[in-house]
Amino acid sequence: MNSGHRFKTVHDAQSLFYHEKKGFVYGRWENPNTLEYVRKLCTLEDYPDGIATTTGMAAITAVFLGLLKSGDHIVYCDALFGTSRKLIKDFLPRWGIQSTAVPASASGSMWQKAITDQTKLIYLETPSNPDLSIIDLSMICTIANPAHVLVCVDNSFATPYLQNPQKWGVDITIHSATKFIDGQGRTLAGVVLANEELMRSIKAFAETTGPSLSPFSAWLLSKSLETLSIRMQKHCENAQKVMQYLLAHSQVASVRYPFHPSHPSYEVARKQMRLGGGLVTFDLKQGYEAGIKMIEKLSLFTFTANLGDSKTLITHPASTTHSKLSQEERFKLGIGDAMIRVSVGLEHIDDILTEFDRIL
Repeated sequence: MNSGHRFKTVHDAQSLFYHEKKGFVYGRWENPNTLEYVRKLCTLEDYPDGIATTTGMAAITAVFLGLLKSGDHIVYCDALFGTSRKLIKDFLPRWGIQSTAVPASASGSMWQKAITDQTKLIYLETPSNPDLSIIDLSMICTIANPAHVLVCVDNSFATPYLQNPQKWGVDITIHSATKFIDGQGRTLAGVVLANEELMRSIKAFAETTGPSLSPFSAWLLSKSLETLSIRMQKHCENAQKVMQYLLAHSQVASVRYPFHPSHPSYEVARKQMRLGGGLVTFDLKQGYEAGIKMIEKLSLFTFTANLGDSKTLITHPASTTHSKLSQEERFKLGIGDAMIRVSVGLEHIDDILTEFDRIL
Protein backbone atom coordinates (compact mmCIF):
# COMPACT_ATOMS: atom_id res chain seq x y z
CA MET A 1 0.00 0.00 0.00
CA ASN A 2 2.85 2.40 -0.75
CA SER A 3 2.46 5.49 -2.94
CA GLY A 4 6.03 5.73 -4.28
CA HIS A 5 8.90 3.41 -5.17
CA ARG A 6 12.60 3.66 -4.33
CA PHE A 7 15.14 4.19 -7.15
CA LYS A 8 18.50 2.44 -6.95
CA THR A 9 20.51 5.19 -8.71
CA VAL A 10 19.95 8.43 -10.63
CA HIS A 11 20.55 6.54 -13.86
CA ASP A 12 17.97 3.94 -12.80
CA ALA A 13 15.41 6.69 -12.10
CA GLN A 14 16.01 8.38 -15.46
CA SER A 15 15.61 5.07 -17.31
CA LEU A 16 12.28 4.45 -15.59
CA PHE A 17 10.96 7.96 -16.25
CA TYR A 18 11.86 7.69 -19.94
CA HIS A 19 10.32 4.18 -20.17
CA GLU A 20 13.70 2.78 -21.23
CA LYS A 21 13.30 0.01 -18.67
CA LYS A 22 10.36 -1.54 -16.88
CA GLY A 23 9.78 -0.91 -13.22
CA PHE A 24 7.78 1.11 -10.73
CA VAL A 25 7.95 4.87 -10.32
CA TYR A 26 4.87 6.19 -8.55
CA GLY A 27 1.47 4.89 -7.50
CA ARG A 28 -0.29 7.10 -10.03
CA TRP A 29 1.40 5.10 -12.80
CA GLU A 30 1.48 1.52 -11.64
CA ASN A 31 2.24 -0.73 -8.68
CA PRO A 32 2.98 -4.48 -8.35
CA ASN A 33 -0.64 -5.32 -7.49
CA THR A 34 -2.20 -3.50 -10.44
CA LEU A 35 0.43 -5.03 -12.73
CA GLU A 36 -0.49 -8.55 -11.59
CA TYR A 37 -4.21 -7.85 -12.04
CA VAL A 38 -3.68 -6.42 -15.54
CA ARG A 39 -1.39 -9.27 -16.60
CA LYS A 40 -4.05 -11.80 -15.63
CA LEU A 41 -6.67 -9.99 -17.72
CA CYS A 42 -4.25 -9.65 -20.64
CA THR A 43 -3.84 -13.42 -20.53
CA LEU A 44 -7.59 -14.06 -20.35
CA GLU A 45 -8.42 -11.62 -23.17
CA ASP A 46 -5.28 -12.32 -25.26
CA TYR A 47 -3.90 -8.77 -25.40
CA PRO A 48 -0.25 -7.84 -24.84
CA ASP A 49 -0.81 -4.77 -22.65
CA GLY A 50 -3.30 -2.94 -20.46
CA ILE A 51 -3.90 -0.50 -17.64
CA ALA A 52 -6.00 -0.60 -14.47
CA THR A 53 -8.34 2.29 -13.64
CA THR A 54 -10.48 3.34 -10.70
CA THR A 55 -13.81 2.70 -12.47
CA GLY A 56 -15.20 1.42 -15.76
CA MET A 57 -16.03 4.99 -16.77
CA ALA A 58 -12.40 6.00 -16.12
CA ALA A 59 -11.36 3.23 -18.53
CA ILE A 60 -13.76 4.49 -21.21
CA THR A 61 -12.62 8.10 -20.72
CA ALA A 62 -8.96 7.06 -20.98
CA VAL A 63 -9.66 5.39 -24.33
CA PHE A 64 -11.60 8.33 -25.75
CA LEU A 65 -9.29 11.13 -24.59
CA GLY A 66 -6.10 9.11 -24.93
CA LEU A 67 -6.73 8.31 -28.61
CA LEU A 68 -9.02 11.06 -29.96
CA LYS A 69 -8.50 14.75 -30.68
CA SER A 70 -10.55 17.72 -31.81
CA GLY A 71 -12.04 17.10 -35.24
CA ASP A 72 -12.28 13.33 -34.78
CA HIS A 73 -15.53 11.41 -35.03
CA ILE A 74 -16.76 8.24 -33.36
CA VAL A 75 -19.58 5.85 -34.24
CA TYR A 76 -21.34 4.19 -31.33
CA CYS A 77 -24.19 1.77 -30.79
CA ASP A 78 -27.16 3.55 -29.21
CA ALA A 79 -27.71 0.59 -26.85
CA LEU A 80 -25.23 1.81 -24.23
CA PHE A 81 -24.90 2.30 -20.51
CA GLY A 82 -26.48 5.70 -19.76
CA THR A 83 -23.31 7.33 -18.43
CA SER A 84 -21.34 6.21 -21.49
CA ARG A 85 -23.97 7.89 -23.68
CA LYS A 86 -23.72 11.05 -21.59
CA LEU A 87 -19.93 11.14 -21.96
CA ILE A 88 -20.21 10.75 -25.74
CA LYS A 89 -23.10 13.17 -26.31
CA ASP A 90 -22.56 15.86 -23.65
CA PHE A 91 -18.84 15.98 -22.94
CA LEU A 92 -16.88 14.85 -26.01
CA PRO A 93 -18.29 17.71 -28.15
CA ARG A 94 -16.64 20.17 -25.71
CA TRP A 95 -13.31 18.88 -27.04
CA GLY A 96 -14.48 18.96 -30.65
CA ILE A 97 -15.15 15.21 -30.92
CA GLN A 98 -18.39 14.45 -32.75
CA SER A 99 -20.36 11.22 -32.84
CA THR A 100 -23.05 9.27 -34.69
CA ALA A 101 -25.34 6.71 -33.05
CA VAL A 102 -26.32 3.50 -34.82
CA PRO A 103 -29.19 1.24 -33.64
CA ALA A 104 -28.28 -2.13 -32.14
CA SER A 105 -30.35 -3.79 -34.85
CA ALA A 106 -28.53 -1.97 -37.67
CA SER A 107 -27.30 -3.84 -40.70
CA GLY A 108 -23.68 -3.75 -41.83
CA SER A 109 -24.55 -1.16 -44.47
CA MET A 110 -25.94 1.18 -41.80
CA TRP A 111 -22.71 0.92 -39.80
CA GLN A 112 -20.74 1.48 -43.01
CA LYS A 113 -22.80 4.57 -43.83
CA ALA A 114 -22.13 6.10 -40.40
CA ILE A 115 -18.35 6.07 -40.93
CA THR A 116 -16.86 9.30 -42.28
CA ASP A 117 -13.35 10.38 -43.24
CA GLN A 118 -12.98 11.73 -39.68
CA THR A 119 -14.13 8.53 -37.93
CA LYS A 120 -11.41 7.12 -35.70
CA LEU A 121 -13.32 4.76 -33.39
CA ILE A 122 -16.36 2.50 -33.20
CA TYR A 123 -17.56 1.99 -29.62
CA LEU A 124 -20.13 -0.56 -28.42
CA GLU A 125 -21.27 -2.94 -25.69
CA THR A 126 -22.29 -6.53 -26.31
CA PRO A 127 -24.39 -7.63 -24.51
CA SER A 128 -25.61 -4.09 -23.92
CA ASN A 129 -27.04 -2.41 -20.85
CA PRO A 130 -29.89 -2.86 -20.03
CA ASP A 131 -31.68 -4.48 -23.00
CA LEU A 132 -29.03 -7.17 -23.73
CA SER A 133 -28.62 -6.31 -27.41
CA ILE A 134 -25.96 -8.38 -29.16
CA ILE A 135 -23.66 -6.88 -31.81
CA ASP A 136 -21.90 -9.05 -34.37
CA LEU A 137 -18.23 -8.29 -33.67
CA SER A 138 -16.87 -9.97 -36.78
CA MET A 139 -19.24 -7.87 -38.90
CA ILE A 140 -18.15 -4.65 -37.18
CA CYS A 141 -14.44 -5.44 -37.54
CA THR A 142 -14.85 -6.40 -41.21
CA ILE A 143 -16.27 -2.92 -41.81
CA ALA A 144 -13.88 -0.99 -39.55
CA ASN A 145 -10.51 -2.54 -40.39
CA PRO A 146 -10.35 -1.58 -44.11
CA ALA A 147 -11.37 1.97 -43.15
CA HIS A 148 -8.55 2.13 -40.53
CA VAL A 149 -11.14 2.69 -37.78
CA LEU A 150 -10.43 1.28 -34.33
CA VAL A 151 -13.03 -0.87 -32.58
CA CYS A 152 -13.50 -0.70 -28.81
CA VAL A 153 -15.85 -3.08 -26.97
CA ASP A 154 -17.14 -2.94 -23.41
CA ASN A 155 -17.04 -6.62 -22.39
CA SER A 156 -18.30 -6.10 -18.82
CA PHE A 157 -21.49 -8.18 -19.10
CA ALA A 158 -19.82 -11.19 -20.73
CA THR A 159 -16.43 -11.15 -18.96
CA PRO A 160 -13.43 -12.96 -20.48
CA TYR A 161 -14.99 -16.27 -19.46
CA LEU A 162 -17.92 -15.91 -21.88
CA GLN A 163 -16.54 -13.76 -24.70
CA ASN A 164 -13.18 -12.62 -26.09
CA PRO A 165 -13.60 -9.62 -28.43
CA GLN A 166 -9.98 -9.80 -29.61
CA LYS A 167 -10.79 -13.14 -31.26
CA TRP A 168 -13.05 -11.30 -33.72
CA GLY A 169 -10.56 -8.51 -34.47
CA VAL A 170 -11.48 -5.94 -31.79
CA ASP A 171 -8.62 -3.51 -31.11
CA ILE A 172 -9.50 -2.45 -27.55
CA THR A 173 -11.46 -4.26 -24.86
CA ILE A 174 -12.54 -2.58 -21.65
CA HIS A 175 -14.22 -3.85 -18.49
CA SER A 176 -16.00 -2.30 -15.60
CA ALA A 177 -14.38 -4.71 -13.18
CA THR A 178 -16.85 -3.42 -10.59
CA LYS A 179 -19.29 -5.93 -12.09
CA PHE A 180 -18.67 -9.68 -12.52
CA ILE A 181 -14.86 -9.49 -12.33
CA ASP A 182 -15.09 -8.39 -8.70
CA GLY A 183 -18.35 -10.29 -8.40
CA GLN A 184 -19.12 -9.39 -4.81
CA GLY A 185 -19.93 -5.66 -4.81
CA ARG A 186 -16.80 -4.70 -2.88
CA THR A 187 -14.87 -2.25 -5.03
CA LEU A 188 -14.94 0.00 -8.09
CA ALA A 189 -12.45 -0.64 -10.91
CA GLY A 190 -11.90 -0.76 -14.64
CA VAL A 191 -9.34 -1.99 -17.14
CA VAL A 192 -8.27 -1.18 -20.70
CA LEU A 193 -6.61 -3.87 -22.85
CA ALA A 194 -4.98 -3.36 -26.26
CA ASN A 195 -1.67 -3.65 -28.13
CA GLU A 196 1.44 -1.77 -26.96
CA GLU A 197 1.16 0.99 -29.56
CA LEU A 198 -2.41 1.95 -28.59
CA MET A 199 -1.66 1.53 -24.91
CA ARG A 200 1.18 4.07 -25.08
CA SER A 201 -1.31 6.85 -25.82
CA ILE A 202 -3.93 5.55 -23.40
CA LYS A 203 -1.37 5.13 -20.60
CA ALA A 204 0.07 8.59 -21.21
CA PHE A 205 -3.39 10.09 -20.67
CA ALA A 206 -4.12 7.95 -17.60
CA GLU A 207 -0.71 8.51 -16.01
CA THR A 208 -1.16 12.27 -16.46
CA THR A 209 -4.77 12.55 -15.26
CA GLY A 210 -4.52 9.95 -12.48
CA PRO A 211 -7.49 7.48 -12.47
CA SER A 212 -5.19 5.15 -10.51
CA LEU A 213 -6.47 1.91 -8.99
CA SER A 214 -5.37 1.31 -5.39
CA PRO A 215 -3.11 -1.67 -4.62
CA PHE A 216 -5.76 -3.07 -2.27
CA SER A 217 -8.52 -2.99 -4.91
CA ALA A 218 -6.15 -4.60 -7.40
CA TRP A 219 -5.45 -7.39 -4.88
CA LEU A 220 -9.19 -7.98 -4.40
CA LEU A 221 -9.74 -8.18 -8.16
CA SER A 222 -6.75 -10.43 -8.75
CA LYS A 223 -8.15 -12.85 -6.15
CA SER A 224 -11.61 -12.58 -7.73
CA LEU A 225 -10.25 -13.70 -11.09
CA GLU A 226 -9.31 -17.01 -9.48
CA THR A 227 -13.02 -17.83 -9.10
CA LEU A 228 -14.33 -16.10 -12.24
CA SER A 229 -14.99 -19.31 -14.17
CA ILE A 230 -16.85 -21.00 -11.31
CA ARG A 231 -18.95 -17.92 -10.58
CA MET A 232 -19.85 -17.18 -14.20
CA GLN A 233 -20.82 -20.79 -14.79
CA LYS A 234 -23.27 -20.62 -11.86
CA HIS A 235 -24.58 -17.15 -12.80
CA CYS A 236 -25.39 -18.50 -16.27
CA GLU A 237 -27.01 -21.69 -14.97
CA ASN A 238 -29.24 -19.72 -12.61
CA ALA A 239 -30.07 -17.14 -15.30
CA GLN A 240 -31.17 -19.90 -17.69
CA LYS A 241 -33.59 -21.24 -15.05
CA VAL A 242 -34.90 -17.75 -14.24
CA MET A 243 -35.47 -17.16 -17.96
CA GLN A 244 -37.46 -20.40 -18.27
CA TYR A 245 -39.52 -19.54 -15.19
CA LEU A 246 -40.35 -16.05 -16.46
CA LEU A 247 -41.28 -17.27 -19.94
CA ALA A 248 -44.01 -19.38 -18.38
CA HIS A 249 -45.33 -16.74 -15.93
CA SER A 250 -48.75 -15.19 -16.54
CA GLN A 251 -47.65 -11.69 -15.38
CA VAL A 252 -44.73 -11.53 -17.84
CA ALA A 253 -45.24 -10.12 -21.34
CA SER A 254 -41.77 -10.86 -22.77
CA VAL A 255 -38.32 -12.05 -21.75
CA ARG A 256 -34.93 -11.28 -23.29
CA TYR A 257 -31.90 -13.49 -22.84
CA PRO A 258 -29.07 -13.89 -25.40
CA PHE A 259 -29.22 -17.70 -25.44
CA HIS A 260 -32.96 -18.02 -25.99
CA PRO A 261 -34.14 -18.46 -29.62
CA SER A 262 -36.56 -15.52 -29.22
CA HIS A 263 -33.64 -13.09 -28.89
CA PRO A 264 -33.29 -11.18 -32.20
CA SER A 265 -29.53 -11.87 -32.29
CA TYR A 266 -29.64 -15.40 -30.90
CA GLU A 267 -27.42 -16.88 -33.64
CA VAL A 268 -24.79 -14.16 -33.19
CA ALA A 269 -24.81 -14.66 -29.42
CA ARG A 270 -24.30 -18.40 -29.84
CA LYS A 271 -21.42 -17.72 -32.25
CA GLN A 272 -19.39 -15.30 -30.12
CA MET A 273 -20.38 -16.18 -26.53
CA ARG A 274 -19.77 -19.43 -24.66
CA LEU A 275 -22.88 -19.07 -22.44
CA GLY A 276 -25.74 -16.57 -22.25
CA GLY A 277 -24.57 -14.54 -19.26
CA GLY A 278 -25.99 -13.66 -15.85
CA LEU A 279 -28.44 -10.92 -16.91
CA VAL A 280 -32.10 -11.41 -17.79
CA THR A 281 -34.56 -8.66 -18.70
CA PHE A 282 -38.32 -9.00 -18.85
CA ASP A 283 -41.41 -6.83 -19.31
CA LEU A 284 -44.44 -7.04 -17.09
CA LYS A 285 -47.88 -7.02 -18.71
CA GLN A 286 -49.31 -4.34 -16.42
CA GLY A 287 -46.95 -1.46 -17.17
CA TYR A 288 -44.96 1.18 -15.28
CA GLU A 289 -46.83 1.05 -11.94
CA ALA A 290 -46.57 -2.74 -11.86
CA GLY A 291 -42.79 -2.44 -12.21
CA ILE A 292 -42.61 -0.07 -9.24
CA LYS A 293 -44.91 -2.26 -7.10
CA MET A 294 -42.81 -5.31 -7.83
CA ILE A 295 -39.62 -3.52 -6.79
CA GLU A 296 -41.27 -2.37 -3.54
CA LYS A 297 -42.05 -5.99 -2.57
CA LEU A 298 -38.43 -7.20 -2.73
CA SER A 299 -37.00 -9.14 0.19
CA LEU A 300 -34.28 -11.57 -0.94
CA PHE A 301 -33.29 -9.53 -4.00
CA THR A 302 -31.50 -6.19 -3.68
CA PHE A 303 -32.85 -3.11 -5.46
CA THR A 304 -29.78 -1.34 -6.86
CA ALA A 305 -28.34 0.08 -10.07
CA ASN A 306 -25.29 -2.18 -9.80
CA LEU A 307 -24.96 -5.67 -11.32
CA GLY A 308 -22.65 -8.68 -11.24
CA ASP A 309 -22.82 -9.30 -7.50
CA SER A 310 -22.95 -12.71 -5.81
CA LYS A 311 -26.51 -11.86 -4.75
CA THR A 312 -29.41 -11.23 -7.11
CA LEU A 313 -29.79 -7.55 -7.98
CA ILE A 314 -32.85 -6.07 -9.63
CA THR A 315 -33.82 -2.68 -11.06
CA HIS A 316 -36.58 -0.93 -12.97
CA PRO A 317 -34.73 1.19 -15.58
CA ALA A 318 -37.70 3.44 -16.48
CA SER A 319 -37.88 4.83 -12.93
CA THR A 320 -34.15 4.76 -12.12
CA THR A 321 -31.17 4.48 -14.48
CA HIS A 322 -33.05 5.72 -17.59
CA SER A 323 -35.67 7.92 -15.92
CA LYS A 324 -34.16 11.11 -17.36
CA LEU A 325 -34.91 9.95 -20.90
CA SER A 326 -38.28 10.63 -22.46
CA GLN A 327 -40.60 7.68 -22.97
CA GLU A 328 -39.99 7.95 -26.72
CA GLU A 329 -36.21 7.85 -26.20
CA ARG A 330 -36.49 4.86 -23.89
CA PHE A 331 -38.75 2.95 -26.27
CA LYS A 332 -36.30 3.62 -29.09
CA LEU A 333 -33.62 1.94 -26.96
CA GLY A 334 -35.86 -1.02 -26.24
CA ILE A 335 -36.52 0.03 -22.63
CA GLY A 336 -40.22 -0.37 -21.90
CA ASP A 337 -42.17 1.19 -19.00
CA ALA A 338 -42.34 -2.19 -17.26
CA MET A 339 -38.90 -3.56 -18.13
CA ILE A 340 -37.13 -5.22 -15.21
CA ARG A 341 -33.40 -5.99 -15.33
CA VAL A 342 -32.24 -8.90 -13.19
CA SER A 343 -28.60 -9.62 -12.42
CA VAL A 344 -29.06 -13.23 -11.35
CA GLY A 345 -26.95 -14.14 -8.33
CA LEU A 346 -25.41 -17.26 -6.85
CA GLU A 347 -28.16 -18.07 -4.35
CA HIS A 348 -29.78 -21.49 -4.51
CA ILE A 349 -32.14 -21.48 -7.50
CA ASP A 350 -35.08 -22.59 -5.32
CA ASP A 351 -34.68 -19.44 -3.21
CA ILE A 352 -34.48 -17.25 -6.32
CA LEU A 353 -37.63 -18.72 -7.87
CA THR A 354 -39.50 -18.58 -4.53
CA GLU A 355 -38.78 -14.84 -4.38
CA PHE A 356 -40.08 -14.39 -7.93
CA ASP A 357 -43.23 -16.33 -6.97
CA ARG A 358 -43.81 -13.94 -4.08
CA ILE A 359 -43.14 -10.64 -5.83
CA LEU A 360 -44.94 -11.49 -9.08
